[in-house]
Amino acid sequence: MRTDVVEQHQFVTLNGCETPVFSRWTYIAGDPYVVNLAFRTERGRWIEWCFARDLLVEGLVEPAGLGDVRVRPDLAFSGELLVIELESPDGYAIVEMRREDVEQFVDGTREVVPLGAESELLDIDAFIAQIIEV
Repeated sequence: MRTDVVEQHQFVTLNGCETPVFSRWTYIAGDPYVVNLAFRTERGRWIEWCFARDLLVEGLVEPAGLGDVRVRPDLAFSGELLVIELESPDGYAIVEMRREDVEQFVDGTREVVPLGAESELLDIDAFIAQIIEV
């Protein structure tokens, strides 16, 4: 059975805290260039970050990103961890997660939409019509 959504849950380390944070990766074929990473807060709300799937793919093997989201392997741990740095006007966070878990998520997104095939899923005319109506 093929699905248009890939979702993965895992515990991650946030800002070096000993208590792990529950996180959720999501990928939806209808928005093929984007991955979503969300963190559950103490109050049960989710804080969500959206960024390019290509940034995540590149960050698995080398430092990637110049803006609000930066991804890199943590070479201090033989590349077993992936580090994601998140920055906004509200603050800065460093997230550490098992690289293998992120690789599995990325592999799942590739099964839904192969890298390089994203543009085939976009309806540019519908997008332009939506922008004009706003």
